[in-house]
Amino acid sequence: MMKKNYVLFFLLTFYLHSLAQNATGKIPLARQYFHEAINSTQKKILLTDGKDDSLFTPTANETLNQELTNAVLSGVEKIKNRVESDSTIDNNGKIKFLRGFNETLTAYLNGCRYDSLKYSILPDLLTGYEACMTAEQNNQSIENNIAGFSYEVGNILTHSIAFSSNSGIEISRDIVMLKYCDKYKQKALSVLSQNPGLPFTDSLISVIARHDPENLYTYAAATNALATKIRNNPDTLVHIISEMARLKSGRQLFPFLDNIYRGRLSFEKVNAVIDNDVQYYQLLVQTAIDYADRMRLRDTPMAMAGLYAKLQKKAIDPFINTINGLHESPDEVRFKSLQPFGAQDLYFMAVAAEEVIYTSSYVRGIYPRIWQQMKNPKSDSLLLSVRFDHFKKWIKIASNYNTLDDFLKRMDNANAQMLMKAFVNGLDKTESLEDAVDVANSFASINDESIRKLILNQVQINLQQAKQAQNRKATDIYNVLNTLFLSMDTANHIDVSQTLGIPPVYYMPNKNLQDSNGKIIVQQFFYGDKDGQTVFSGFLNSVSNANWKITYSEEWVSVASTKGTPVIIYANKPLDETKNLDAKAQADLGQYLFNNDINPTVVIHRGHSYWLPSTIEQLVPSAQVILLGSCGAYQSLDKILRICPIAQIVASKQTGSGLINHPMIYAILETLRQGKDLNWPQLWAGLTKTLGKNELFDDYVPPHKNLGALFLMAYKKMQEKSEAMN
Repeated sequence: MMKKNYVLFFLLTFYLHSLAQNATGKIPLARQYFHEAINSTQKKILLTDGKDDSLFTPTANETLNQELTNAVLSGVEKIKNRVESDSTIDNNGKIKFLRGFNETLTAYLNGCRYDSLKYSILPDLLTGYEACMTAEQNNQSIENNIAGFSYEVGNILTHSIAFSSNSGIEISRDIVMLKYCDKYKQKALSVLSQNPGLPFTDSLISVIARHDPENLYTYAAATNALATKIRNNPDTLVHIISEMARLKSGRQLFPFLDNIYRGRLSFEKVNAVIDNDVQYYQLLVQTAIDYADRMRLRDTPMAMAGLYAKLQKKAIDPFINTINGLHESPDEVRFKSLQPFGAQDLYFMAVAAEEVIYTSSYVRGIYPRIWQQMKNPKSDSLLLSVRFDHFKKWIKIASNYNTLDDFLKRMDNANAQMLMKAFVNGLDKTESLEDAVDVANSFASINDESIRKLILNQVQINLQQAKQAQNRKATDIYNVLNTLFLSMDTANHIDVSQTLGIPPVYYMPNKNLQDSNGKIIVQQFFYGDKDGQTVFSGFLNSVSNANWKITYSEEWVSVASTKGTPVIIYANKPLDETKNLDAKAQADLGQYLFNNDINPTVVIHRGHSYWLPSTIEQLVPSAQVILLGSCGAYQSLDKILRICPIAQIVASKQTGSGLINHPMIYAILETLRQGKDLNWPQLWAGLTKTLGKNELFDDYVPPHKNLGALFLMAYKKMQEKSEAMN
């Protein structure tokens, strides 16, 4: 069938080009140039699929390719012939339409080349050009035609010389501008700032106030024409935002925007607690609970992102930073600042500070104090009191810190089962994949086999429902999760990398880590506190043998293998951290590696969890294996994958220990030096024999069990494949 269709296209192409050639002799010389220009652009479009033929096949969708081939051949010829055969159009008019048509095709070609346009718009573009041409011939406005097409089509047509003098060109350009603002909502205010006199400015400002009040607040604080427009807007909500923007306390007031707009709060009530960290934080928590309650009733409050951002900032500074900073102090001193807070406040503190909270701050501080603050310490009562806000994040944190079993036992078993089902449901309903990643990570952390089976069963139920509903996003999410969860049982014999089309997860080939000279470059980050200096000495002792040669410089050492595969380890010295000398050494080493085109493929973090953000900031995209030796490093995987999207990561969910890190790192380095691949299941089985008696080893997650990272890679691969089909 496909071959038959293409034969028809070839015959059609031959016929149309024959017509064009026969007509060429009748076309005046003055217009032949424009026909040749169109033919040239037409050929360039055909070539954008990389094939020199008469077919236009730029996508993986055969039906779409047929439509596009038809458009670029018969569609283009039809418009050319219409211009030439229409006796009502004079010579200048024909030149105008031919020239404008070539401009239109060229704009399409350039847009597709630079990925700003989809190939699929071509049929609409040709239809739109012909419709506007008819309106122009009849001295009618093209505005109705432009209104009926997408922004991309309208934008090209309103920039064509063919319609530059049309009576409706100005309003048509305004329509295109409005379509742009509607499609790219985050850029709407930028457009209005450059064009404050647009006829729809006031009405658009009112719309923006409801879907993007944060951005409107920023523009309202300026001193330009748009800011004046915002201040003079009669809309009540716009007026409140504008008033906030003029106050010094505006940023503190903004998180409460929706309740202030609805009359539930006033500027005065918020200002009364702004200077009291405890009371202000508690007001943020109560507002978050109020908003969550309204969300349950499908009433979405405005500025929720601003509320959670401020709540997170306040939870971290001063409260979490304080208890983190006192990690070496007795508990009664360390956690004294938590005394004023109730269970709800502590719940949000843990959820908001997930990425920075120390393991001990959560396990010994916040988590046990939640139950101490409750008269009836039932976990379902806690969730009800916070209206289940961010409960999926809470479950993920509990599973990562091995408190999930305790949490679930604090409620009836039936409620626990309902909760875990809810944890898995609706993962396609949010704009981000955060909930799905949390479910993936949590599954790997759950030890209770009955809970695992419950989650897997619910994932499979959701997968079947998504397929029946033809919900592509849900199908992809639950398909990936189902594959990952089944692969955790070796009896299922599932090769994740083959099934999901992602890079190998069970092993890292030795050759993949080598540079063009066959060398494996390793970078280790050390920090200049007392522990860092001790760990650094231990590292040097481990490579002080015949297999390695140490070279010292002022700020770092390089350790090169003398036998086997060339492995070179660059490690900064743990110089005095009180003078920031360790940070300088790291920066200088990083610059040295960059200047000499030395790209680490293995990166190792040696230091406490509070040093980890510094290591992450200095990660290079070339890193393919990343070992994190600090406490709770598992919480930072998402940040790392943004920099190194295919990296294989080893990290601990709880306490990082030198007794684990040292032998693990040495075993990995020796495996690489011996020219062997990093076979993670095999390597982990060996480490389990030597380190398994240390209970801290159970908290380390190897790459093949890092389900959150695998989910992100697999889902991204699915989307790339889907986009290629369109």
